Amino acid sequence: MTIVTFTKKSNCRERGGDIFAGRTGFQRAVAYFWPMQAQTPSAKPSAPCAIVIFGAGGDLTERLLLPSLYNLELQGLLPERLAIIGVAIQDGTTQSWIKETDTFFRQMIKSPDSEFQAKRIDPKAWRRLQSIMSYFQGDISDPKTFAALGEHLAEYDKKLKLSGNVLFYLALPEALFAPTVENLGQAGLLRQTKKFWRRVVIEKPFGHDLPSAKALNADILKWLAEPQIFRIDHFIGKETVQNIAALRFGNGMFEPVWNRAHIDEVQITVSETVGVEARGAFYEATGALRDMVPNHLFQLLAMTAMDAPASFEAEAVRDQKVAVMKAIKPVPPADAVRGQYGAGKVGGKKIIPYRQAANVSPSSTTETYAALKLEIANDRWAGVPFYLRTGKCLTNRSTEIALRFKDPPKALFPRTAADAKAENWMVLQIQPTEGIQISFNAKLPGTKMILTGVAMQFNYADYFKQTPAVGYETLLYDVLTGDPTLFQRAEQAEAAWAAVQKLLDAWGRKTKAIPVYAAGSAGPAEADALLKRDKRQWRVLAGDV
Repeated sequence: MTIVTFTKKSNCRERGGDIFAGRTGFQRAVAYFWPMQAQTPSAKPSAPCAIVIFGAGGDLTERLLLPSLYNLELQGLLPERLAIIGVAIQDGTTQSWIKETDTFFRQMIKSPDSEFQAKRIDPKAWRRLQSIMSYFQGDISDPKTFAALGEHLAEYDKKLKLSGNVLFYLALPEALFAPTVENLGQAGLLRQTKKFWRRVVIEKPFGHDLPSAKALNADILKWLAEPQIFRIDHFIGKETVQNIAALRFGNGMFEPVWNRAHIDEVQITVSETVGVEARGAFYEATGALRDMVPNHLFQLLAMTAMDAPASFEAEAVRDQKVAVMKAIKPVPPADAVRGQYGAGKVGGKKIIPYRQAANVSPSSTTETYAALKLEIANDRWAGVPFYLRTGKCLTNRSTEIALRFKDPPKALFPRTAADAKAENWMVLQIQPTEGIQISFNAKLPGTKMILTGVAMQFNYADYFKQTPAVGYETLLYDVLTGDPTLFQRAEQAEAAWAAVQKLLDAWGRKTKAIPVYAAGSAGPAEADALLKRDKRQWRVLAGDV
């Protein structure tokens, strides 16, 4: 296939300031594609506040949250009056927390696989972040901790004049979400007034099945109003995911054909090359389905399949996402495949089988790969199959959304031996390369009418100058400014679990042996069979053999 790459070296921010300023998350996504028209003032820092991070010593805080706050500081989007308070049970001081963070930052800079894309630490930005960090040691299972935390917050509020605004970030295991919110509520730390706000960010997974998601919603809504709750999924913070909306609703050439009359199938892939590493205990209790499908993959699905909202207001956008989730038919076990990686090689590195990983049962039937077919029962998508797959220790790292368009109704060009006709695909590439590829047919030069497949490639890095980001920056800024557009409502989270509950029940019984696929392959053969019965096949993962 011939690939034509369209590039345009430019910096959209140099042609009209920050195009995202003063807009909702959805509006920023649309504005991304029209920097010339986006003559808006620079984005403003959020209101003064305290950010309280529960789980300050955890991997999420070190690897993603603090780097994101550092990047926001570099962009001038953190308020001048700000306190960052890390809460954890481990012995520690503010100085030791800062030192550990500094060490981790410098390790990430040296690692090519790190989400932290900075090549150096900016001394001014890092000193500023250090000056507003403090460590608070406490056991979050003890209500006394929260009374003391309230006094700690009051001291900082008086000292820094934070106006009473507090963001609580729960970088904790799922089982601690409800108890922590309850303890905050009982300590009076969640009450807000017209003068100040209190907000809570809850990480994924939001529950581990439909009953637990409903119970978690019920528990936290005892203490919080829905507008105070920000159910976060960092996938939705990636620029290319947000720009799905811009591609669809901002272009007259795409939106009219984005439906069942023109699209034959949709494939959504999130493949990883890493194994479970040191997370065996977590993965044994979770598996690929719970870990990835109701959150990450369904977030991509919602952006791809939602109808156009009535406006760019947050609730109008979220209404459409909820509608898509509720329209997904529950997936029967016959329409899904699971698998578990065995021995093999990924990138030349020898991989031990999942069952030999630390804290994994030698007879484990936990899936490290999941593939499923689902249907969306609405006017736009009725009859169009959506195929989703995700797995660990696969042949390459890739996240993409691929839409295959239907063949022309009349075959004007009979296939010849020389033909290399291509199916018409639009591929939205999310990672590691961010861009869009469109494949179509063109006439091969010569005297005969022979078709050949060609492709046009658009890479974001070639067109836009992007600042280093780990994916949380937009989401954190939206929480600080009170914009819920990119976050899930309670009913969306519950609808996502409802769609896969039959699979969870069937796979949880563990009555059958689990298919094993070689590490470094594209997954189990059963996944290929799932599509073959529909006379289709998965798109090739780069590096397949």
